[in-house]
Amino acid sequence: MQAEIEPFQAIAISRLAHALKGEGRSIIHMEFGQPSTGAPRAAIAAAHRILDSDGMGYWESPALKSRLARHYDETYGLEIDPDRFILTCGASPALVLALSSRFHPGDRVALARPGYVAYRNTLKALHMIPVEIACGPDDRFQLSAVRLAALDPPPAGVIIASPANPTGTIIAADELAAIAGVCAARGIQIVSDEIYHGLSYVEPARSMLEFDPTALVINSFSKYFSMVGWRLGWLLAPPGHLRRARAYVGNLFLTAPSLSQHAALAALDSHDELQGHLAVYARNRSLMLDALPRLGLGAIAPPDGAFYIYADIRHLTDDSLTFCKDLLCDTGVATAPGVDFDPVDGRHFIRMSFAVSTTEVVEAIERMTPWFAARAG
Repeated sequence: MQAEIEPFQAIAISRLAHALKGEGRSIIHMEFGQPSTGAPRAAIAAAHRILDSDGMGYWESPALKSRLARHYDETYGLEIDPDRFILTCGASPALVLALSSRFHPGDRVALARPGYVAYRNTLKALHMIPVEIACGPDDRFQLSAVRLAALDPPPAGVIIASPANPTGTIIAADELAAIAGVCAARGIQIVSDEIYHGLSYVEPARSMLEFDPTALVINSFSKYFSMVGWRLGWLLAPPGHLRRARAYVGNLFLTAPSLSQHAALAALDSHDELQGHLAVYARNRSLMLDALPRLGLGAIAPPDGAFYIYADIRHLTDDSLTFCKDLLCDTGVATAPGVDFDPVDGRHFIRMSFAVSTTEVVEAIERMTPWFAARAG
């Protein structure tokens, strides 16, 4: 039986944005969660050297896995066997790998609503059942141990994201510990998407592995390391699951791109440059938060990390997709409709990414302010 997968509406918005740009319109792309900066300079230089000297092939870099292990020691105080890192072509294949190798068709997997569109749709594509838990302002739009403990029967698994997409909210350490406790007691496998780690504005995000050593952890070089197009991520699997996960990755995806692995090794040592990107995002976040009252957007999720504003627009519309299209056509500012992240209440929300340049953020605010005022009027 074929799974029915909803389209990713932000992609449709982006197509429209590029069509308008082709007509000569000035477009500011705030619809996708991708940094406007490129890979670190050292990563690009490493790639040039490899292109000139190595024919490359199917390969998994021992040096990169060892460096990732050191990264986990330095960042989280965790000693990880480098062999536990399975390199993938970005975080999306890592998600497919985690779900397909750990769960069975028909298994129920819990996740927050709102949440990243691909969680729900990947589960459906693999013939699993997403159990979406409505999370609102009182929950800081995040799953909690109490909500997981109340599920009857318990799901086979749960997807945790901290910082989260589309909200940017971070789950505090004590709550992560409580979630881990509930899952251990109820036999719930944790899949932790940590792709936005490194992008925090209040306190550093904690890895679920600090609280549950059996968690399946997904991460990528796309966000903090600003290497979206290089398509390189990883799945950190517990020792008892490695053999099965490696069998799946070898058959489904072969290996991650060799060139990207060489570049990523250099990127891991580009701390100062990457922290400079974070400083730009922090400035953009501040500008957006200052502007929201002028836009009439008072109800937002607290953007603790990542680079998103998830704003409630129910006082203006109950059709966020049409709203985003109108905003784009009238102002040239592309945003993402909340229906991607929440099929029930998302019609009342939009997501704006501030991972663009500060100049673009300032221009976007100038364009949107009178437009939102006219809508409110």
